[in-house]
Amino acid sequence: MRCAQLFLLFLVITQPLLAQQITCSAQDHQAFEDKILEIDGLLEQDLGKTMVAVGKTFLGTPYVAKTLEVGAVETLVVNLQELDCTTYVENVLAFSRMLKEQETSFDDYTQNLEAIRYKNGILDGYASRLHYFSEWIANNGTKGLLTDITSQIGGVEITKDINFMSTHRDLYPFLKDDTNFQKIKASENYLNNQPICILPQDKIAANEHLIHSGDVIALTTSINGLDITHTGLASRERDGRIHLLHASSSGEVKVSELSLVDYLKNIKKNTGIMVARPQ
Repeated sequence: MRCAQLFLLFLVITQPLLAQQITCSAQDHQAFEDKILEIDGLLEQDLGKTMVAVGKTFLGTPYVAKTLEVGAVETLVVNLQELDCTTYVENVLAFSRMLKEQETSFDDYTQNLEAIRYKNGILDGYASRLHYFSEWIANNGTKGLLTDITSQIGGVEITKDINFMSTHRDLYPFLKDDTNFQKIKASENYLNNQPICILPQDKIAANEHLIHSGDVIALTTSINGLDITHTGLASRERDGRIHLLHASSSGEVKVSELSLVDYLKNIKKNTGIMVARPQ
């Protein structure tokens, strides 16, 4: 990961906020400009197909974990040279929406990114980030950015105690701050009262035909306190099967060699998937 001193802080006026801090290096600002040129012409009538086309422009981009854990306070981190699974999906959705709305400016991009990454679209400290991906899906559904279709394709409701962050406080530097810690616990308490719908692993093959290219795929887990372990995009490849287009922890953004059904068989403690369709 690049050293912290390479990052520059820009103060950008946004609405409805009075001011917003953005962490972005000169290299990443250039990467944004390059990406705008690269995706020109990729707009499809089907937003899902646009998502896959934009997503594949990131192929080979290095995977780096915890790319948002920068500095002493929460800022809107722009990092297009290194991606984790969540920031990959966020950036693909942001650029795809920009294509749809014919937006090209850096301000347009950061406003889209903030809208996707934070509760109700507003950065208000560390705890406002959508850390748990089931909440990321639900909150972005409320914003009208996507629809959780899991129940429509054979999913079943489950309840589960969500507390991984608060019970593993030492893994999250921002949780050294007691205020952040208490706010995260409050978010977890809220999630514990919200059932989530998952498509169990043994039902995915029978319902694969209902998954579209560009759908957001989130991998559910039996790990205590955790809802989702990984995420990516559905991509129907030449073999006619759905594969996972994702920032892989094995090294870079790629399309899974195996179909999604077979890929998941190798994921320890995977219980199924959630599926959300961009709007």
